[in-house]
Amino acid sequence: MQHGVVFNHETVSLDGESFSGCEFRDCRMVYAGGPPPVFRDCRFEGCDWKMEDAATRTLAHLKAMWNVGEKGPVQALIKEVTVAR
Repeated sequence: MQHGVVFNHETVSLDGESFSGCEFRDCRMVYAGGPPPVFRDCRFEGCDWKMEDAATRTLAHLKAMWNVGEKGPVQALIKEVTVAR
């Protein structure tokens, strides 16, 4: 676990990582579809979020579902992601 680290203008690989009390400034945040990262009390400023590998393929699959008329299941996933817990 990274704790209290300030990342500045860096590429940060997120798969399987845990961050607590970290700051990310103008970073390239990369998720490739592995274990999801965990963020606790972190701050983000001007970061660019990128998907690669399996994560990109998952997004392509969701887009294909949307384009063939399966908007309901995609919208349900979006709702699940955006609902506060």
